[in-house]
Amino acid sequence: MTWRRIVVVLILVCTSWGALYALQNFRGRRNEQYEGEMQDPVDDPPDAYVEGEYAFARLRYPQFQGGYGRGFGRGGYGRRRSWGVDSNRAERHLMQGVRRLTRLDARSVEEIIEADSDEMFNWPWLYAVEVGHWQLTDSQAKRLREYLDRGGFLMVDDFHGEYEWQIFMASLQRILPDRPVVDLQDEEPILHVLYDLKERFQVPGYQYVWSGLTYERQDGTVAHWRAVFDEKGRVQVAICHNVDLGDAWQYADDPRYPEPFTALAYRIGINYILYSMMH
Repeated sequence: MTWRRIVVVLILVCTSWGALYALQNFRGRRNEQYEGEMQDPVDDPPDAYVEGEYAFARLRYPQFQGGYGRGFGRGGYGRRRSWGVDSNRAERHLMQGVRRLTRLDARSVEEIIEADSDEMFNWPWLYAVEVGHWQLTDSQAKRLREYLDRGGFLMVDDFHGEYEWQIFMASLQRILPDRPVVDLQDEEPILHVLYDLKERFQVPGYQYVWSGLTYERQDGTVAHWRAVFDEKGRVQVAICHNVDLGDAWQYADDPRYPEPFTALAYRIGINYILYSMMH
């Protein structure tokens, strides 16, 4: 090879590496625009842009604007919102478990779904955290109703006590005014998709590490596993009340947080995900 050819090859190699570097920089961090509203954002894994047949889709909703229910902030959208609690470390830890424990081709990085967007119809499974702090508009409630009736699945988690229950129900009743909320019975298929979940207990938030308490509210000492069913008996909304599965996923790698809580949270999350993909 002559020196001229060597120079040409070196130029082509440098140009290719430069283009790849520019593409990576152009992409940036996936969901970077939402990190200011997330509680615990982490760096993207190397395969962040590799798609899969399933992705953890988290609902970004407007904040409750009254009193104690404000959570992170004072209504509307802004920094550190309730929708982003535990995110995005929680879902990325859970996806590692899904990949390890199932054959589901799960994407490593979450998808953020705006409550105002028809993009939700592209994702069969939605997760909404701290719904004791949400306040959906009528148009958002209508969109979610259509999403659920088309076969979508909504899992809600990490809200506690009667006050937060009432805030949650105010929006849920606008979504599904004709559907009752019922307690899941032990024989329900959703509790036996992969793991048998007859033995369920209260999964606390990270506050357990210093408080020793499994509950966050004095009127929230009993864990409830509830659901809304459609007319065919399919679970449309899975409701985890007086538990904090999100924290159990988020702190799965923290030796101070007890492993039995994380183990149950993973089993519940995986069962609900697989159920939504199969029903």
